[in-house]
Amino acid sequence: MKIELLMLTYSVGLLFVLILIQATSGTLVQGLMNLAGPRDSLPPKGVFQARAGRTVDNHREGLILFAPLVLVAAVSGVSNELTVLGAQLFFYSRVVHAAVYLAGVPAIRPAVWAVGIVGTAMIFYSLVTAVAAVVPA
Repeated sequence: MKIELLMLTYSVGLLFVLILIQATSGTLVQGLMNLAGPRDSLPPKGVFQARAGRTVDNHREGLILFAPLVLVAAVSGVSNELTVLGAQLFFYSRVVHAAVYLAGVPAIRPAVWAVGIVGTAMIFYSLVTAVAAVVPA
């Protein structure tokens, strides 16, 4: 398996773990029976539960950009040092981002988020330059 696809697989696994953390925190704060019901009148979210929800949402947003690019690269056979490094930067920064976000650490989170965006942009750049090399001017 290509490293880029492995990083995508790990990123989906990270989303699964983050969803479990969010669900567990919701169950602890709001109760299983409240969450199993229609959820029309839930008690307010706890601080950690709300933060876990934002972490999940943020990771989903990153995956919306990252996943299609990795899949296009795999299907088109584009794999190089830039796509590998970009995929690794995305995944590892997302792990750090999730930990920092869940822990409530300020200031560092946006910088770590930016590393993941740079990784995604590296893959995008590789795809665009690969297309430009094939398409006649």
